[in-house]
Amino acid sequence: MKFKTIEWKGNYIRLLDQRRLPGEVRYLKCRDASSVARAIRTMVIRGAPAIGVAAAMGIALAAKKTRPCQPRAFRAAMDRVCDFMERTRPTAVNLFWAIHRMKQVLDETSFSSLGEIRAKLEAEALRIYGEDIEGNQKIGEYGKVLIKDGCGVLTHCNAGALATAGYGTALGVIYAAWSEGKKFKVFVDETRPMLQGARLTAWELVQEKIPVTVITDNMAGWLMKRGRISLIVVGADRIARNGDVANKIGTYPLAILAKFHCVPFYVAAPTSTLDLTIASGADIPIEERSPEEVTHFRRKRIVPEKVSAFNPAFDVTPHTLIEGIITEKGILRKPFEKNLREIGKRGSGIRGVDA
Repeated sequence: MKFKTIEWKGNYIRLLDQRRLPGEVRYLKCRDASSVARAIRTMVIRGAPAIGVAAAMGIALAAKKTRPCQPRAFRAAMDRVCDFMERTRPTAVNLFWAIHRMKQVLDETSFSSLGEIRAKLEAEALRIYGEDIEGNQKIGEYGKVLIKDGCGVLTHCNAGALATAGYGTALGVIYAAWSEGKKFKVFVDETRPMLQGARLTAWELVQEKIPVTVITDNMAGWLMKRGRISLIVVGADRIARNGDVANKIGTYPLAILAKFHCVPFYVAAPTSTLDLTIASGADIPIEERSPEEVTHFRRKRIVPEKVSAFNPAFDVTPHTLIEGIITEKGILRKPFEKNLREIGKRGSGIRGVDA
C-alpha cells in the first residue's frame, strides 16, 4: 500500500491518525501503552484487525518500558496493561484474541529473563502484524472470483488497509480483483455518523487509483432496484458460532435490502474475527458511543438543543441474510455453524468451504 496504518518503531508505535483523513495525513507517535489504548478508544486507529495489532504492540511496548523488577511485580504490571487494553472497545473480538496471544507468551516465559520476555513479546506482536497482512491477501485472492467485469460492488464503512495491518478484508477483495485487471464500479456508503466510508474508504481507493463513487447510506436500496449493485462485500468485528455478524451500524439494513433485491451479500474477515464461544449475535456486546458523534459534526451542533441521540456503533446481521464468509482459509458457505467449527479446527479443504 502507499501508506502505513501502523508501524513498530522499537521505542514507539507510529499510527496514521484516521480522525484527520481525508483532509490531512498526520502520524501519531505512541510512546507508551496508555497512549496506544487512548488511540484505540478515540479512533485514531480503528477496524477490528488493526486494533488487535495495536493492542499487541502496545503490550510489547509496555514490556520494553517497564523498569527491571521482580517477576511477580512485572507480571502484575503487564496484567494491568492487558486489562486496560481490553477495556478500550468491547465489540471487536480481534482485540481480545490478540491480547490473549500476548498473555500466552507471558505464561510461557514466566521463568525467563526480563530481556527474553521483552524480545518474545515483541516478536509475537510483529507475528500478529505479519499474519494479518498475509491473511488479508489470501482473503483477497479467494474473494476476487466473486467480482465480475462490469459489475457494481458496494461496501460499507472501512474494511481496508486502514482497518487492518495494511491490506484489507472487504477492500482486499476489491484490490485483488482490480490488480488482476478486472474492470468494475465501486460504490461506498458514507457510513454515518463517523463517515468512515466517505472519509476513509474513498481516500484509500483514491490512493490506489481505483475509481469510487460515494453514496449516502439511504441510497443503497434505490441503486439495487436500478441494477447498479450486483455484489456487496463488508467487513466484520465479530462473528458468532451460528454465523451472525457484528459490523458497523447500517450493515443490517443493507443486508435486508440485498436479500429483497437478490444481491449476493458477503462478509470478508479473518478467522481471528470468529468467536465460537458465543452461540449467536444476541450475545455480542454492542458498543454505544458518545451521542455527540450524532448530534455534532466537526464539533458543531447539527440538531436542536435538548435533543438526545442514540449511537450504537455496530449492529448484527443474521446469518440467514449472508451468502458467504470470505476468510483466509476459503469462502465459507452454509450451514455456517457446522462449517465455522470445522474451519476453526482444520482449516480449508472441508466441505462447505471454497478454497
